Amino acid sequence: MTTEPTRGHPGPGLRESKKVRTRGHLAATALELFLARGFDQVSVADVAAAADVSKPTLFRYFPSKEDLILHRFADHQDEAARVVRSRPAEWSPVRALHEHFRAALRDRDPITGLSDLPDVVAFQRLLYSTPSLESRLAHYTGREVDLLAEELHAPSRPPLAARLAARHLVTVRQELGRENWRRIAAGRSAEDVYPEAVADADLAFGMLADGLDAVG
Repeated sequence: MTTEPTRGHPGPGLRESKKVRTRGHLAATALELFLARGFDQVSVADVAAAADVSKPTLFRYFPSKEDLILHRFADHQDEAARVVRSRPAEWSPVRALHEHFRAALRDRDPITGLSDLPDVVAFQRLLYSTPSLESRLAHYTGREVDLLAEELHAPSRPPLAARLAARHLVTVRQELGRENWRRIAAGRSAEDVYPEAVADADLAFGMLADGLDAVG
């Protein structure tokens, strides 16, 4: 027998949907304000007022002002670990992440920096021109390294080996993305930058391969 939620008391699915909508509304409102006026010129109170919520409500969804922008990086925190976990048996972790990054370049995934869509360009300009955002980004990077290190760890090797390998791999992905962004920010198209982006990825992962393949 199916039961219906009591009138006035939505079921868990409706409550969760409302939370998702509220979170999305807050993030979209914040981004619009930050892009229009600058990150440092907009306060949390400004965002809350524009979104028609209280500051305590906003902080229930986002623990810091920076997270209003950077929350989307949480979706990628386990990406490297997932790629390594699901790789073909004959592939090393370095090769798996190399192939994944090349595929992301072909798809013009914004996480690679190789996207010239106006909203992506505006977002990345905001990110890379705001010191407090780059500083907070380290929180998400640290979690990405932790998850990848767990995936790379093996009982026969010290945990430090896995952490060092994870740190190198995550750093390479980030630096490649930053270099691609610099070229796009200079006014070049993603199509024009693509061959250089692929060559850079091949160079960077190739430099890691000999040293880190032993970890996988």
